[in-house]
Amino acid sequence: MTTDSSRTSTTASGGISTFKGEERALRADRLGTGGLLLSVLAATAPLMVVAGVMPTTFAVMGIVGQPLLFVVLGVVLILFSIGYAEMSRHVHNAGAFYAYISRGLGGTAGAGAALVALVAYNALQVGIYGIFGFEVSGLLATYADLEIAWWIPALVAALAVGLLGWLKIDVNARVLGVLLVIEVLLVVVFDIAAIADPGKEGLSLHAFNPDTLTGAGVGTALCFCIAAFLGFEQAPVYAEETSRPHVLVPRVMFLAVGGVAVFFALSSWALTVATGPSAIVGTSQKQSAGLLFFLTESRLGGTFTDVLHVLFVTGMFAALLSFHNVVARYAFAMGREGLLPAAFGRTSGSSGAPGTGSLLQTVVAVVVVAAFAITDDKPAGDPTAPVLQLFTWFGNIGALGVIVLMAAASLSVVVFFVRRGAAGTQAWRLVTSALAGIALLVIAGYTVKDFEVLVGAGPDSSLSWVLPGIIGLAALAGVVLGLVLRARAPEKHARIGLGNEAFQLDKAASS
Repeated sequence: MTTDSSRTSTTASGGISTFKGEERALRADRLGTGGLLLSVLAATAPLMVVAGVMPTTFAVMGIVGQPLLFVVLGVVLILFSIGYAEMSRHVHNAGAFYAYISRGLGGTAGAGAALVALVAYNALQVGIYGIFGFEVSGLLATYADLEIAWWIPALVAALAVGLLGWLKIDVNARVLGVLLVIEVLLVVVFDIAAIADPGKEGLSLHAFNPDTLTGAGVGTALCFCIAAFLGFEQAPVYAEETSRPHVLVPRVMFLAVGGVAVFFALSSWALTVATGPSAIVGTSQKQSAGLLFFLTESRLGGTFTDVLHVLFVTGMFAALLSFHNVVARYAFAMGREGLLPAAFGRTSGSSGAPGTGSLLQTVVAVVVVAAFAITDDKPAGDPTAPVLQLFTWFGNIGALGVIVLMAAASLSVVVFFVRRGAAGTQAWRLVTSALAGIALLVIAGYTVKDFEVLVGAGPDSSLSWVLPGIIGLAALAGVVLGLVLRARAPEKHARIGLGNEAFQLDKAASS
């Protein structure tokens, strides 16, 4: 029997469950430590970082000490994670960043953070379609003698990712896990091969010498390298879908940050060992994104290198799916709390996935890829070709947004515990959060200052302020939305950041 179909439904056991409650809550107990860790690590796209980000940083910035930068950033992000993880024990919300910020700095600031998060993670995800399409079209031309435009595989991938986004999150975690483990193993094989067969300078530790971090390019190199870590901060987004969020979320964040820092520091060091520290910059400038494949060809052979090329693509697909899941859950949290239309705040069918948010992200991806495809009138190898601009422009917009969110979250942690009268008991966490926040603000400042370098534009290009300005506009629009809600719908404003707790309050009030 069904009673008031708009509010309740009959369960299989004959009991009554709250229909709207089920729609407005993500399914719990879907992810354990392994599934959650794989879901967040997939966003780091290890092979894309080793094959793409690292050679670019060596070539563009001329910083030999990139391995040391990963160690430094690992320390900064562990300091950040100490307070961020403690916050996750008190707030379980798929809105993560904006939920934490609203709890510390208020609903209006939370609304601004929500729009920044939605724009930033969409940008990070959509940007990868550019390099994904470029690489797939190149593989088809090389191995299948088939010439197709980059945007065709990009659109096919967008549809495949959208379909997977409607499935259960544990299914997604298994897909991500298989792809991630294989690409990590292949990079480890290269690292071992490079150490076993070093360049003419031998097993030099020169890349870890602090003297290698001098010069004007260090700040910008930090911007390149911190983007490689993005993904670890997503763990709280899945808090509602874990069995013990207060235990699993902090555990996964520390495992992710520590693992990524060690993995990338060793892998970038292996690149310097393979070429020799004195030759790494010049070789990177010559080989560009082909550096890793150039080095594996001579040490591990053509077959291994061919497999690496394929895994380079599948790793990007894993990152696309990981970011897609995060965007869908941010949209779900915002819909549930009145920052987006209510339709976004409902889950779909038996999967319990945020289907409307998933659909929104897919539509955004398809529209942006189509827009860049329409304007694509240059050879794919041209650095001003839309296919490469899609990756560099959107990737750096997204990275800036997440850095700003992390800095704001660090401040929020301090304010949250001070307001709760816990400044004494949480003192060391507040100190680490403050230090991390200052460091992140410095990195954000360098990112804005050197944005034309990050996107390959000239010093007088309007892109140097238009592109980072997108994050500023998102923050402004969110704050305006928060102010409007506070004036016209204070009950909605009061719910910002509460997540499923707000539903529980509604349920108690109506019973």
